[in-house]
Amino acid sequence: MSSDKGKAFDFKLLGRLFKYTSPYKFIFVLVAIAAILLSALAVYRAVLIGNIVDEAIKVADMDLLIYYVLLTLAVLMGEVIFQLNFNYFANWLGQSVIRDIRIRLFKHMNSFKMSYFDNSSLGVLVTRAVADMERIGEIFSNGFFMIVADLLKMIVVAVIMVVLNWKLSLIVFAVLPLLLYATRLFQRAMKTAFIEVRAQVANLNSFVQERIAGMKLVQLFNREKEELKTFNEINTLHRDAWIKTVWYNSLFFPVAEIVSSVTIGLIVWYGGMKNLSGELETDFGTIFTFILLSEMLFRPLRQIADKFNTMQMGMVAAGRVFKILDSHNEVESNGSVKLHPVKGAIEFKNLYFGYIPEEEVLKGISFDIKAGETVAIVGATGAGKSTVINLLNRFYKVEDGSIFIDGVDINEFELNSLRSNIAVVLQDVFLFADTIQNNISLKDDSITLEQIEAAAKEIGVHEFFMKLPGGYGFNVKERGGMLSSGQRQLLAFLRAYVTKPSILILDEATSSIDSYSEQLIQEATLKITKGRTSIVIAHRLATIQNADVIIVMEKGKIVESGTHGELLDQAGYYKKLYEAQFLEEDLVDE
Repeated sequence: MSSDKGKAFDFKLLGRLFKYTSPYKFIFVLVAIAAILLSALAVYRAVLIGNIVDEAIKVADMDLLIYYVLLTLAVLMGEVIFQLNFNYFANWLGQSVIRDIRIRLFKHMNSFKMSYFDNSSLGVLVTRAVADMERIGEIFSNGFFMIVADLLKMIVVAVIMVVLNWKLSLIVFAVLPLLLYATRLFQRAMKTAFIEVRAQVANLNSFVQERIAGMKLVQLFNREKEELKTFNEINTLHRDAWIKTVWYNSLFFPVAEIVSSVTIGLIVWYGGMKNLSGELETDFGTIFTFILLSEMLFRPLRQIADKFNTMQMGMVAAGRVFKILDSHNEVESNGSVKLHPVKGAIEFKNLYFGYIPEEEVLKGISFDIKAGETVAIVGATGAGKSTVINLLNRFYKVEDGSIFIDGVDINEFELNSLRSNIAVVLQDVFLFADTIQNNISLKDDSITLEQIEAAAKEIGVHEFFMKLPGGYGFNVKERGGMLSSGQRQLLAFLRAYVTKPSILILDEATSSIDSYSEQLIQEATLKITKGRTSIVIAHRLATIQNADVIIVMEKGKIVESGTHGELLDQAGYYKKLYEAQFLEEDLVDE
């Protein structure tokens, strides 16, 4: 949280925000003019009230009274019109700016390495992209312009007071420093309070997002009471952070109101007494004007303090958002070579890698995959099998060693070109709350429903999807909750196949599905791997017996390689895995 603390009013950060208004210069100027005219009209209205008392009511001039009343109504109408324009266009400007920043933020996060998301809370990132953006928008709609307008109003009011009567002005100016000092203390306290509020909002969002996503696990292990207790603690911290802001408001605004009321009382007492005694050369209209002007002088201070709250929340939010925008976690995409046409020969050469510094997952592995071959990678959990796939897709940067496709280092390829030629089917299939068709095509307009159906028929899963209500138009809901594990895997298989990849990767694609779905997938696997380079990471050894080459990994190293028969003949690590697995299956069958 300390990293968010900085200047009470960071002009550098504000200037960076205002660069996003450059496409909307006309609207920006319109809002600024409306704010200035609102201030001018409000001051002029106070002067008119004084004129009504002195020039019309005091001398009983009905015609002049009607004139001033109509003029006051015209000023009020002007205030209404400019207030309408200010509110609408200031909010329009704020929403346009945060739309642009949010698009840039989302695009920036899309380019991050997987390691960034491994070390970041999803709830916090959602807060940055949604709630914090709204706080930034309020800088424009209810912060900066109003502060500038209020400051301008105070300057104009002070000048008019001195011109009208410098003695009465001294009474007001004598009290003003006290309110200015209280405002400064209030602003500093609110700065710290709002940093804490934003931190607690992020913590709360993160906790709720994770527990809702993992609700099945929470209920399976009877963790409801423990999670509720933790939630109460986090929620209490969130409440206390907000109450702290309420406490500061509760202190400041009554003080400001008392100071304002005392000032008005002093104006009435001193001005009225001196006027009646003839010692003060002023009219009662001026006293009325001073009462109104003092309100206009003190109310902006109270409003500025309130607007400063908005500014502080927006500035804290902007600082957090820009911190993400300034982070350099993008996948390096300096390559210029297009991966086309693709033969599919892959070489891993002396590869070292660890997700955590000095904790290597891969320890100098090397192997070749010929074009069109199906290579299986097996081994215990944590052996480094999936890491091989992550590095091939450039989700992480290789620490030492190289990966080549068709003899070219993958870092030399354009990232989009590389990944568009590789299709991956993962064990944990992620689906969006959308139709089966859109989850297969990922809304790629070049992939039609006819192509999806044709591909499904080719690999024998068309009838499977047509049994669902609405067929390919069936909405799977959030994370595919309406489908079974087998159905989700079949969908992922079809998703990979319709892209016609040159390189296919199956990462534990049959480890958690029923026997019927597994049979469909095994039949589909034979069809979609034919004629293309395929890497199969498998837990069930029965699914990879026909692979051209089987690579056995243990603790980040390759310990064996060969065909299924060759590895059994070696009577090594693979044979032990094979015998242990089939013995386990025999026991289950019995």
